[in-house]
Amino acid sequence: MALNVSGLVALVIFYVMTLAIGVWASRKSKKEKNLQPSEVAIVGGRNINFCIGLFTATATWVGGAYINGTAEIVYLPSRGLLWVQAPVGFALSLLVGGLFFVQPMRSKNYVTMMDPIQEAYGNVMGSLLFIPPLIADIFWFAAILASLGATMKVILDIEGYLAIILSACIVILYTLLGGLYSVAYTDVIQMIFIMFSLWICTPFAITNSATKSISYTAVHESFQAPWTGKIEAQYVARWLDDFLYLVLGGIPWQTYFQRILSASSPRDARLISYLSGVGCFIMAVPSVLIGAVAASTDWNQTDYGLPTPHDRGDSSLILPLVLHYLCPMYISIGGLGAIAAAVMSSGDSALLSASSMFAHNIYRKVLRKKATENDVLWAMRLSMVAFGTIASVLAFYSHSVYDLWFLGGELVYALLFPQLCCVLFIPSTNVYGSAAGFLFGLLLRLLAGEPSLKIPPVIHYPGCSLVDGVYIQLFPFKIVTMLVTLLTIVSVSYLATFLFKANILPPEWDICHVCEGLLCPHRNIIRTGPALIVPRGYTQRTQP
Repeated sequence: MALNVSGLVALVIFYVMTLAIGVWASRKSKKEKNLQPSEVAIVGGRNINFCIGLFTATATWVGGAYINGTAEIVYLPSRGLLWVQAPVGFALSLLVGGLFFVQPMRSKNYVTMMDPIQEAYGNVMGSLLFIPPLIADIFWFAAILASLGATMKVILDIEGYLAIILSACIVILYTLLGGLYSVAYTDVIQMIFIMFSLWICTPFAITNSATKSISYTAVHESFQAPWTGKIEAQYVARWLDDFLYLVLGGIPWQTYFQRILSASSPRDARLISYLSGVGCFIMAVPSVLIGAVAASTDWNQTDYGLPTPHDRGDSSLILPLVLHYLCPMYISIGGLGAIAAAVMSSGDSALLSASSMFAHNIYRKVLRKKATENDVLWAMRLSMVAFGTIASVLAFYSHSVYDLWFLGGELVYALLFPQLCCVLFIPSTNVYGSAAGFLFGLLLRLLAGEPSLKIPPVIHYPGCSLVDGVYIQLFPFKIVTMLVTLLTIVSVSYLATFLFKANILPPEWDICHVCEGLLCPHRNIIRTGPALIVPRGYTQRTQP
């Protein structure tokens, strides 16, 4: 296979066009002179146009892992369409977010997802809870860079590391220059490119002479099992657990709230959340069809030959393989552009998300409380370069990166989602409950093991079985871990408040000052920190 020069030229043109749009958008961000520069960089001055907001919210979820992964799952003989949960899961996640989370977040004009957590539980817990989404964002960026590198190797026959380095540099550069404005405006062109390219590729793949009718192979066994798939009885609980993980675990991400908080009004924010869910679902259709085509193809009639992609262990590359071997070259180049656009649209979101939380919640509020706006911007830019570089290096270890990304996402779900629910809907919770929930939830998740990382389980839930030398948890432990974390936060918070308020524990032990502002009946005073506010009707006295 020779280097595809025309495809490489087309890809470079696409990258130059994307960079030019990002630079142009960065100039637009500088026109917002009446607002704080850091707020403009993070949430676009809360003035993002509705259409732009809808495009960027949809593009955030429709990434390289999304379109590649959907096609792969449909193609796999052991999975099939019934196991494609992301399109419906993300759509429902954005619906739930719009119904319950947009209003409390948007009404208080928060800048990041971590703001209400720091406001309720303080900087120490805010810093601890920043770690899971940071890890997940970095591994997310690394995973989609790795998928692009593998795709370019298939279609253009160039080394994957060149694609990884080039894509990472372009994304870092325009995100660094314009913040959310550059990300949002480049997402528009990337989203349009994804829509047209994938939809144009699909008919060519379906009508290829090596492919049987996908309507026939949906119900009949041909080259492999029907691509619609089936869910065996023992996997129903695990299927439901993974589905709820996508629905609820898709909410506690800064990439989501960054779009919601940047909308010009709460109404627009809710509509963007609802409609972007519909967009995510629609954008999965071409990938589903391409996966069905792959399952319906006699690969011996193509230049790929036998054994099949599944037998060679190339299932993760099924989308670029279909584009390359079942479509004309000029069409497959368009499909490559779609994958590159999807990677960049999600990569810049992950990069901006991590750097925004670090600059605003860690640097400004913890490390340097007297930092100027210019200092915060520079912290944001430097962290973008650092996080982007780390992700690029990790992308060379593609298999382990995907596994670590999934584990990071589960930690966000198990640890951060309950905390966010508590600070928004159960304001009586406190830092003691937050800390207990974090530690207990983290311990519970790690003790469940992770087969992809060869971490054996310490807790064997019902249905835990040994498959090919690896323990698999069939019990819905993800939702259980999340609910236990939520229950721990609430119960420990109420217990701590009761113990201090009833004077069972001495006030001196209240190192987190959770009883500030609460009436302490045994002392006839209200504790408010160092000073004492005396209720009406009581005589002032010093605290014994």
